[in-house]
Amino acid sequence: MLITRLRLKNWRNFRDVDVALGSRGYVIGANASGKSNLLDVFRFLRTIAQSEGGGLQKALKDRGGLSKLRSLHARKDSEVRIEVDVSGSSSDAVPQWRYILAFQSGGRKTPGVLIQQEAVFRDGVELFSRPLEIDRADEVRLTQTYLEQINSNADFRELADFLAATTYMHLVPQLLKHSDEISGRIIENDPFGQGLLHRIAKTNEKTQKARLSRIQKALEVAVPQFSELHFEQDAVTGVPHLKANFKHWRVHGSWQREDQFSDGTLRLIGFLWALQEGDGLLLLEEPELSLNDAITQHIPLMIDRVLRLRKKGGPLRQVLSTTHSETLISSVSDPQSILLLEPGENGTTVRTADEQERQEMEHGLNPAEVLLPKTRPSNIEQMGLFS
Repeated sequence: MLITRLRLKNWRNFRDVDVALGSRGYVIGANASGKSNLLDVFRFLRTIAQSEGGGLQKALKDRGGLSKLRSLHARKDSEVRIEVDVSGSSSDAVPQWRYILAFQSGGRKTPGVLIQQEAVFRDGVELFSRPLEIDRADEVRLTQTYLEQINSNADFRELADFLAATTYMHLVPQLLKHSDEISGRIIENDPFGQGLLHRIAKTNEKTQKARLSRIQKALEVAVPQFSELHFEQDAVTGVPHLKANFKHWRVHGSWQREDQFSDGTLRLIGFLWALQEGDGLLLLEEPELSLNDAITQHIPLMIDRVLRLRKKGGPLRQVLSTTHSETLISSVSDPQSILLLEPGENGTTVRTADEQERQEMEHGLNPAEVLLPKTRPSNIEQMGLFS
C-alpha cells in the first residue's frame, strides 16, 4: 500500500499542507525548513499505531508534548490535524483508506491533550467519526485513539498494521563501529542503525544470505578492491559482525570487520539492507551522506532495482527521502516525485514542480537545475563576508 495524499494543519513548521505522494518521494528544502519534521508525521502515526508501547500519549511524550509539536504559526486555531489517504496505487480515484486525526489541549475538566476528531473511511465510506456520545460522556476516552486499540481497530486493522510498519533510517556509522564501547541503550525502532547487526542476526538464514548477496554485488561495483561480504557471530561472545574481504597483493586478500569499514561503506550497507527489510513505508534521511557522487547519482535507480528484485510480484514499497544532493536530484526520473519545501512568514509550504518548472525540465534542464536554486538562502553570498 501507499500513502497517496498528506494533509496537515499546524504540524511543526507547517501551518497548512495538502500534497499528493507517489511510490517515491524526494524532499528538498533549505536548512530548518522542515524536511525531517515532514517525515516525522509518519513516525508519529507509527508510534500511535503500535500495539505494544505505542499510542497517542506516547507519541506526544516522545516529542516533548503538544507545545513542541504544534506549529509556532498557529494563532487563533491551535488544533493539530493530520490526514492521510492510503491506496494500493497512486492512480486510484478513491483511496482505499483515509485516516483523520485532530487533537489539541483539553480544558479544565479534562487536562492534557484530547482528540477533537478521529475518523476512518474505507473506499470512501465512513466507518466511524469521533467524538461519539460515549466519548462526550467520558472525555478521558479522548486521550486514546481507536487506531491504537486492538479492540477498536478490528475493522481497519489493515490500515493500523500498515502505519505501524513504517521504517526510518538515518544510519550513524560511529554508533555501529563502536557499539561495544558505547554499550548504550538502542533508541526504540533503532533509527540510527546501532542495532543493524542484531537485526541481521535475527533474520532467517535463507533471507539473510539473499539480502547480503544483493548488497555484495552492489559493493563490488561501488567499493574499490572489495570482493566478499560475510556475516558471522563470535563463537565465544555471540556478538554479530560483518566481514569484508578486500583484494590486494596477498593471495587471499585481507579481511576487515565493520569497525574498519569506511563511513560510506557502512551507510551504503545500511541503506541497501533497509530497502530489503519490511514492506511498509521507508523513510530515509540524506542517504547520500559519506557517499561518492558517482554512487549518489545511482541512488534513485538503486531504490527501484533493489525493491523490484527483492520480491518479484510482491507489494509495492513506498520510499520517502530527504536530500541536499544536487547529484541525486539531477538523477530523479520523475520530477513530480520531488517535494519542494519553501519557508515563509506563515510557515513552510510543500509543493511539487509548477507548470513553468515542468516546462523548463521538458526543454532540457534537469530537476536539480530547476528546483534546487529555490532552496538556497537569498543572501547566501554574504556568508563569505562573515568575520
